[in-house]
Amino acid sequence: MPVPPRDLRIAFGRFATGVTVVTCRNSEGTPHGATVNAFTAVSLEPALCQVTLTRKSKACGLLDGAPFAVNVLGAAQVDTAWHFAGRPSDPGPQWAEGPTAPVLVGSAAVYSCRPWRTYDGGDHLIVVGEVEHIDVSDDQPLLFYRGAFREIGPVETGTHWGGSLDCPEAGWFDAESTFLKIA
Repeated sequence: MPVPPRDLRIAFGRFATGVTVVTCRNSEGTPHGATVNAFTAVSLEPALCQVTLTRKSKACGLLDGAPFAVNVLGAAQVDTAWHFAGRPSDPGPQWAEGPTAPVLVGSAAVYSCRPWRTYDGGDHLIVVGEVEHIDVSDDQPLLFYRGAFREIGPVETGTHWGGSLDCPEAGWFDAESTFLKIA
């Protein structure tokens, strides 16, 4: 028996995510954006990231073979998140011209992408972009958890990632490790 969609939505909401706005241009050349929390890194070489958009969204149609940018929103950009989630504000967010597509001023990070592949994802499309340029600030990111926007709080454990065996700098295998083929 399939999981009821409402139950699945509640369960998915238990996973904290960052908040992004995917930006591109519409057919008239006007900047367009959509708030998306389904974003992830895919590959370092080639440099790839993905966003997942509902097939019903306007942005889904606009990204078909088009360059785009993924704007990671900062903690102070809640109004921007709502603006592109269907609750427009006046004045709206400030735009700038990016290397591949329009970008939002004040983002914590921006990945400017060229289209790479699009995959079927059920009622969504998985859009993979090749990252051509990045812009990163020191701003804290905006988070989404259990249906609400959140901010990063203080670290409770006091232990840095370096305390984990999975730490890329000090874990089982560091970035300099090489592996030999055993016959």
